Amino acid sequence: MTETELTTEERRRRIQTLVRASEFMRVPDLAEYFGVSTVTIRSDLDFLAGRGYVVRVRGGVIPSSLFSERPFEARQGVAAREKEAIAAAAVGLLKSDDTLILDVGTTTTAICYELLAHPELENLAVFTNGLTIALALRPAIPRIEVMVTGGTLRPRENALVEPGGTGFTGIRAHYAFVGCEGIHPEQGISTANLPEVSMKQAMLRGARQRVVVADSSKFMKEGLATVCGLDDVDLILTAGPLGPGALARFSEFKAEIRVAEPPGTEVMRVAPPVTVSDPHLPPDGS
Repeated sequence: MTETELTTEERRRRIQTLVRASEFMRVPDLAEYFGVSTVTIRSDLDFLAGRGYVVRVRGGVIPSSLFSERPFEARQGVAAREKEAIAAAAVGLLKSDDTLILDVGTTTTAICYELLAHPELENLAVFTNGLTIALALRPAIPRIEVMVTGGTLRPRENALVEPGGTGFTGIRAHYAFVGCEGIHPEQGISTANLPEVSMKQAMLRGARQRVVVADSSKFMKEGLATVCGLDDVDLILTAGPLGPGALARFSEFKAEIRVAEPPGTEVMRVAPPVTVSDPHLPPDGS
């Protein structure tokens, strides 16, 4: 039986298999593959999405498993070497007396452990909504002053979020280090959970240099909710293999992308060819 001879039920099962294998499929591509109209494919996708098998996103469809947020502990060992490289690159940006904002997440927790290994960085101030982040930095007190925001506890992330999460109002930190679930040229920076969107946005507003930290598996993925566009961040620190031509799709945006190598080696700037300003200097024209 050819793809065009499949029954509706069989075609929909085959669509699920293709979407799981590819992690993203465009409607026109599915229509061409099965030899049916885009209207038919959209009807199939509506059926599958309504039963939770797939998720409709801009331009196509992804498997629903991409939106299932895993607990913090389950993610901590994933891409551990890449997270260590990102953490080393992030801490390499800092100077004594800096103020920084740390998002919740396993990559920002790796930044905490890297901070513990650099006693030469003194009088740092860290604002966070993450209980795990605060506890990881406890051995460095008083060298690092740790301030935890208020809010409602999300046990899955050990994070404090809305309602009540207003602890970043009025802060002007040197750096904000924010994690994400997806980095995509169309959707921008995205996350898998809605409660943290406003907190991440507040973190970015509260810093002179806005840095996204995420391993390479997050590129070309779309999360459930958009945090900001790629022109709303200054730097993306990543590590791990990127697909051929992946970075070319980001060259038109403001954000600089740096691929971090394992600790002890130089951080390589990949794209685009711009310079991140020094957050310790006043803005131009001031």
